Amino acid sequence: MADYVLENVNDFDLAQTLECGQCFHFIKLAEEDYVLTAMNRLLHVSQQGDTVIFYDTDEQQYEEIWKHYFDLDRDYSLIKSTLLEKNSQLKDAIDSMWGVRILNQEYFETLISFIISQNKQIPHIKKIVADISSKYGTYKGTFNGTDMYTFPTLEQLKDSREEDFKELKTGFRAPYIMDAIRKNLEGCFDENNLRNMGYEDCIKELTTIKGVGEKVANCVALFGLGKREAFPVDVWIKRIMETMYFDGRETSKDKIAAYAKELFGDLGGYAQQYLFYYGKTIKMGVK
Repeated sequence: MADYVLENVNDFDLAQTLECGQCFHFIKLAEEDYVLTAMNRLLHVSQQGDTVIFYDTDEQQYEEIWKHYFDLDRDYSLIKSTLLEKNSQLKDAIDSMWGVRILNQEYFETLISFIISQNKQIPHIKKIVADISSKYGTYKGTFNGTDMYTFPTLEQLKDSREEDFKELKTGFRAPYIMDAIRKNLEGCFDENNLRNMGYEDCIKELTTIKGVGEKVANCVALFGLGKREAFPVDVWIKRIMETMYFDGRETSKDKIAAYAKELFGDLGGYAQQYLFYYGKTIKMGVK
């Protein structure tokens, strides 16, 4: 199959989008050159300036899958200018992380990935996601000596056990993963219902899963269910928001989330991504 080349792409940087902490199932081959699995497929993609190359991809596959996955059908210059009108303090974060787009990821993979993410560094999360995929998922190809597998479906995980996840170094998260698998297998959650629910109801529903708190629920809502008003507050966002908006004062996560909702409204998720990646990169608020 030929490659699909997208030219004159604005407000998109492949590396920033993949490396900003919203997804974990990719390998870096070189600068702006990556292999990932998503949507039950393997993709090799690279960027040179404002040109993005989707290897072994035809136009139909790009239009049906990758355009939406990378959120390339959305006007990010409008989002950025609207955010700056709401709050000019975002300028440095937006200027620095100008190319981040919010991926439209699969709900179930996002749920399990962010359950794993609790108290873990990104390289560890990526390793566990890759190990779960190689144990239960479907092999899709080898790049630079790394075998790439899809993240397993619920069906592929139906016979998995807590011990299996403990062996994969998930630690205290193993029973949480099992609870998420069980509840989804039993039909406690319908993805379409979650998507169609209001934001607050969706968060409430997700937090009925063992070990899923506000932060993980917000990440799932934002990256896996298209709720762009979600504003996940983790340790980094807490520090960054305290530094930028609360004169460095110790502030509760609830208060930060409420303030962000008031300030950024339905664009909260975009603001969170610019702030998170920028603040983390410059180690804002680290004593």
